[in-house]
Amino acid sequence: MSTAPAFRAYNYFYGASLLFARKSIVRVEYIVQRVRITSGLTALGLLMAAAAFVHAQPGIQLPPLPSDMGPQPYRLGPPKKILDRYPENPSLPPTFTISVGPLGFSVPGKNYLLRRESLVSLDFLDENRILFTFRAPGLILREAADRSNDQKQQIQALVLSLPGGKIDSRAAWTVPGRSRYLWMLNDGHFLLHVPDGLDEGDAQLQMNPYLRMPGRLLWIEMDPEQQVMITNSLEPAMQSRNVGESGPLVTGPPAATTEGQKPDAQSVLVARTQNLASGKEMLVSRVPWTNQTNDWPMNSEGYLETSQDNPNQWFLTLHSFSGGDRVLTRAVSLCPPEYNFVSDSELLLAACDPETGWKLGAMLTSGLSLWETQTATNVMRPLLVTAPNSSRVARETLLLKRSVDRYKRMIGVADLQGQIVKVFNAADGKMVLESPLAPILDGGGNVAISPSGQRVAILNAGAIQVFQLPAPPPVPGSH
Repeated sequence: MSTAPAFRAYNYFYGASLLFARKSIVRVEYIVQRVRITSGLTALGLLMAAAAFVHAQPGIQLPPLPSDMGPQPYRLGPPKKILDRYPENPSLPPTFTISVGPLGFSVPGKNYLLRRESLVSLDFLDENRILFTFRAPGLILREAADRSNDQKQQIQALVLSLPGGKIDSRAAWTVPGRSRYLWMLNDGHFLLHVPDGLDEGDAQLQMNPYLRMPGRLLWIEMDPEQQVMITNSLEPAMQSRNVGESGPLVTGPPAATTEGQKPDAQSVLVARTQNLASGKEMLVSRVPWTNQTNDWPMNSEGYLETSQDNPNQWFLTLHSFSGGDRVLTRAVSLCPPEYNFVSDSELLLAACDPETGWKLGAMLTSGLSLWETQTATNVMRPLLVTAPNSSRVARETLLLKRSVDRYKRMIGVADLQGQIVKVFNAADGKMVLESPLAPILDGGGNVAISPSGQRVAILNAGAIQVFQLPAPPPVPGSH
């Protein structure tokens, strides 16, 4: 999606993020379970799964309500409710706008709503150039031997100069699915998901091979400072493993891919942890194909995981890539808390507090709390976009007509007011911009923050709207 890293939250989040849960799931997302594998060092193991789309009326199953969560050690009076309103206009006038109709962009149909498909990616290459890519409807040319049943899509890529929106470069790409296809790098380059791996592109849209996989790449994850990258791919199972690889050997039957295809050979999920500067693989883990998965937050030191000692108390533990664990914080929450790294040292944490309602806060990995604020109870599916220098964060959400606890059925398109974004300082949590986002793109990609954190671009009202913001304050105690 937008500027790296853009975080997605896939855990259940009662109130602040209403996501897929329970039995009736319209679309099964990629999920990755965290598995700790010990081989001399405490290492990262992954479980990844994929299932075919169910092309039915899209909707979202309700997560467990507090009454479903068993005995509660805290008083559960009515939680304080804050309802966000849908803003008709941005809280600040845009500095300049670029109409997207003449660029060839057309609004996706409503059948794409609530499927979380990536149809757009809006990114700053630098302070004065934007990379705008979007799905270009039309037939896709295939080789005669190509019998794949995947969801390839054609992407139009444009480099736009600011403020006028002049097209500096143009390209057309074919990407292998409807999931995220573009990741910005901190030097103005980007990674593009191609059928056999990743290509690296520059501001002129010149592409070069970056990473080739022996199987099909499913997704990648990078830490905020882009020192470490983890890839997850579906590959033929092997009877033996190379030095440094871990995880059980898989000899089971072929598995179905995310598009419902059958692999030609026995398949296994391979997670590779790689140092980006040197290209050296830190760990390769081979794990069986399963159907319970999720991605996880990480910084250059390791990855985060939650554990509980009672229904409402959660511990966030950082598992180091080089071995060793340490507890960063304890959170009191009725729901599994959401947590994402804004920078290598700052962590954003959202929780459902049994006394005060839903809240969002920031802390340093040293344990220092930076700020905390209450959040609305009529929003779901939060997506986070951070500035490359980690100075500002954009949080975009789908806005419901009522508080989530008022819904006793699957939520559908008719229950939405729209999509909104709030941009705030990472240092103090002060909101500096609020705006509607139209059309709704629940897969994200419609918000970007410039390298300095002083410009924000959004896709809204038929245009790319660019806002000039004051310099962000520094984060106390960060490095």
